[in-house]
Amino acid sequence: MTLSANLNGRVAVITGASSGIGEATARQLASRGASVALIARRADKLEALAAEITAAGGTALVIVADVTDADAISRAAATVEKELGTTSILFNNAGIMLPAPMQEHAVDQWKHQIDLNVTALVTTIGAFVDQLVVSAAKGGPSDLINTSSIAGQNIFPNFSVYSATKAFVTHLTTTLRVELGAQGVRVGSIAPGLVKTELAGHVTDAGVSDWIAGADDSITLLNAEDIAEIITFTVSLPAHVNLQHIAVLPTGQPS
Repeated sequence: MTLSANLNGRVAVITGASSGIGEATARQLASRGASVALIARRADKLEALAAEITAAGGTALVIVADVTDADAISRAAATVEKELGTTSILFNNAGIMLPAPMQEHAVDQWKHQIDLNVTALVTTIGAFVDQLVVSAAKGGPSDLINTSSIAGQNIFPNFSVYSATKAFVTHLTTTLRVELGAQGVRVGSIAPGLVKTELAGHVTDAGVSDWIAGADDSITLLNAEDIAEIITFTVSLPAHVNLQHIAVLPTGQPS
């Protein structure tokens, strides 16, 4: 089995590209020759990342959009195709983690997680799926990778709604792989354990925040670049090789 030495000619779309895993993955893919479309809400972060990629000789397209806005994502897909060409990598990475005990009745947080982690993920797939199929029909690799979480398969107290959204991502990916794999599109999910990113900073529940801080003090957490390396490896595989689901944890994280 031979990995692709470069990703020249491939167009990669990354949601949640303004920080963390999305930002690191955009850098990695661009450094290997892919043209990258950066989608997120924070224009300043995207512009700075695009400038960095361009200065290093890469190609980056900034698209400021909220992935929960279906019309905005539809327009984004059209813009990518017009400006960069047909999408052959979609890293569906935007998401939010807001764990809390159910008895806190954090309805707004429940809705935010479902809207972003579930509904927007499906909407984004729908916006780009035709391009992925067209890319596969041309004979090269075509990849849809969704960010899940180890919480989608393991049990963590007070993570019930978040965990359920990520279980949805994993199962959708598994099912969709059968449908799109028949058309040459590789479909996979990556389920990280504890990663040192901004995601933990959004947590409002004190108990969960203390648990994450304690884990950070006691073990070496993953970082965004670790996940980006795995994504880059995945899309560099020969077209007939599909990693369906990758669970990656810090060595010291028990579950």
